[in-house]
Amino acid sequence: MRFLVGLILGLLILPVWGLIYLHVGHPPVAVADAPFPLEKQIVKAPLNARIDKEMPASAPMEASATTLTAGAQIYRAQCASCHGLYGRPSAFADHMYPHAPQLWAPHRNGVVGVSDDPVGETYWKVANGIRLTGMPSFDKVLNETQMWQVSLLLKNAGQPMPAEVTKLIETPLDFGVTGSGTATAPGGP
Repeated sequence: MRFLVGLILGLLILPVWGLIYLHVGHPPVAVADAPFPLEKQIVKAPLNARIDKEMPASAPMEASATTLTAGAQIYRAQCASCHGLYGRPSAFADHMYPHAPQLWAPHRNGVVGVSDDPVGETYWKVANGIRLTGMPSFDKVLNETQMWQVSLLLKNAGQPMPAEVTKLIETPLDFGVTGSGTATAPGGP
């Protein structure tokens, strides 16, 4: 009987302690806080399994100059503020948790961005977003064609690009903020 009472109390104490910690403790909720133990592993395993199960096998279009140009325009407008441009990393990506990957910077073995990922995986991430990372879902922002265009652009990030695409991914963004931190009209001083 004592064992059973001890087991029941033990099973009750753990969740109660967890709730107290979450409400009055100091759990890591700020970007600069250290993550919970095993936080990355807990999120990564089911994410990879779901992407592998649900990602489209191939793109419904080719990576033509027109497709890549459209993808670069979408990327500039929707993605570059977090994921940077060619030779111009995002100013605030390192201050996010987890850090937003710089999709025009080479990383392991010289691979640029996510160009080593299947295009369907990138499409899945663009369409669905990734919880607990800051990566939003663009399913209600972009149409299917636009999501494929930006996915194909990123798949080909390590390849030579048409001149118009290169211009779009290398030209700095203008956020309309002056040195004093005040917003200006586009093209304004």
